Amino acid sequence: MARVAVVLGLNYGDEGKGKVSTFLAKNSDIALRCTGGNNAGHTVEFNGDKIVFHLIPSGILNEGTDAVIGNGVVIDPKVLFEEIEVLKEHNVDLTKLHISTRAHLIFPYHIAEDKLQEFLKGDDKVGTTARGIGPCYMDKANRIGLRVIDMYSDSFERKLRRNIQNKNKVFELYGFETLNEDEIVKDYLNYRDMMKPYVMDTVSYLHKAIEEDKTIVCEGAQATGLDMDLGDYPMVTSSNPTIGGIQTGSGLGARDLNEVYGVCKAYASRVGEGPFITEQNNEVGDTIRELGHEYGATTKRPRRCGWMDLVALKYAVRVNGITGLALNHLDTIGKLGTAKLCVGYKLNDKIYDESSDDIIGHENEVEPIYEEFKTKFDIKGEKDYNNLPTQAKKYVKRIEKHLGIPVKFIGTGPDNEDMIIR
Repeated sequence: MARVAVVLGLNYGDEGKGKVSTFLAKNSDIALRCTGGNNAGHTVEFNGDKIVFHLIPSGILNEGTDAVIGNGVVIDPKVLFEEIEVLKEHNVDLTKLHISTRAHLIFPYHIAEDKLQEFLKGDDKVGTTARGIGPCYMDKANRIGLRVIDMYSDSFERKLRRNIQNKNKVFELYGFETLNEDEIVKDYLNYRDMMKPYVMDTVSYLHKAIEEDKTIVCEGAQATGLDMDLGDYPMVTSSNPTIGGIQTGSGLGARDLNEVYGVCKAYASRVGEGPFITEQNNEVGDTIRELGHEYGATTKRPRRCGWMDLVALKYAVRVNGITGLALNHLDTIGKLGTAKLCVGYKLNDKIYDESSDDIIGHENEVEPIYEEFKTKFDIKGEKDYNNLPTQAKKYVKRIEKHLGIPVKFIGTGPDNEDMIIR
């Protein structure tokens, strides 16, 4: 395995990154999370139980794997310790958990702000998870955010009270319920003590691990289409879930990264608002949703579903420097009988075979150009590519041809072990 392997989502999240990350982490010394907060989530089966992770890298379930929450992650301590309690119930060794001193903290006022901002946007709402992620990153950029290391400073309580008081003035102005200052301070002073055993300088830790030839897998959160700079702005998340976020959110350098795996489904899905050129808001989309169990791990919201968009995926492959593809839900496509791949866009009589800024703002006017495939096959649990039926191989090869990279992992069922490794 590569010294540092990165797993990134290529669409709008929920591609099954956890499945690939969990597999890679089995042979890794460290599982690392670099961006986002508890707006992300993936489910892992462990000893017969399902565990939903939002902050802690799922690689911690492997006996020989440490877990690192990097500096680019925003942490809600309440959620963090809920996850820790679940892991304790499963007798997971939590001395392997390390949290960056530089990671920013989510406070109750961030969650309240999230709801207020969505309310004020009216018809232009983004459809956030209301977990306080965006407002926390806003405070980070505004230089009033509070980091993990700040909890151990003499000025922590003063700065926290200042923030609560200022936020309450805004809530009061808009007729929103104000927050209890003393209660929040008490809770976070308690979290400070609870978090202390896990806190460390993770940047130094990671570079020392590399010097010792240890292997690291970076678990991506969200996906390229939701990137603040490179995604479908403004219907995006508040961080950079692309390759740049891996570096700024961990302190790793470009030369430290060896393999970059992009994860996508054999169809496409999206949660929340925003453009979705290949969406099937019809019986086909409903069928895909039910066959693929497309409901959010964090929100339980039904996902919008549609056909795989190779034009958008090619863009994601380019901007992330993807070296290999992980294709999930090929078994789901096999249940449809027929499936389509979008290989181009048509807008104002012009054909686009790759992403273009000409499309921005006109997504609803774009006519997708499809190729149709016969996809009637049952490959559930298959682990050998050679055993795939011709129809399945043809689908995979067309994807490889358009994207110009190999498909290295193929998901053939819901369990983590249902995967072909090429």
